[in-house]
Amino acid sequence: VQLQASGGGSVQAGGSLRLSCAASGLTLDYYNIGWFRQAPGKEREGVSCISSSGGGTGYADSVKGRFTISRDNAKNTVYLLMNSLNPEDTAIYYCAARYTVWGTVICDLRSKYDYWAQGTLVTVSS
Repeated sequence: VQLQASGGGSVQAGGSLRLSCAASGLTLDYYNIGWFRQAPGKEREGVSCISSSGGGTGYADSVKGRFTISRDNAKNTVYLLMNSLNPEDTAIYYCAARYTVWGTVICDLRSKYDYWAQGTLVTVSS
């Protein structure tokens, strides 16, 4: 089982990035996916999650209205579109998968996630 997070990079404030979380060895139809981030000197925080069906999503207050999570189960991939980035968004971003029932519409960033990707670095300059 492997999750691979990609799409990070360096952008100026106000810019956009799209992160991808690609899965191999598991079928994402049975997994909620969460995106988390950890900034230097800070604890890891939940950013966004999406239910196995895609029908339920959640966002941290700090990213609501700017970030959009989506999934393409046919491609076994989840995306995080990040708009209006600001320097406070600078962090290593991780995706994680939590096994659940097929078709669920609930996700929770406080849940225990089963599989984690290595992170992808996002740097936003002012």
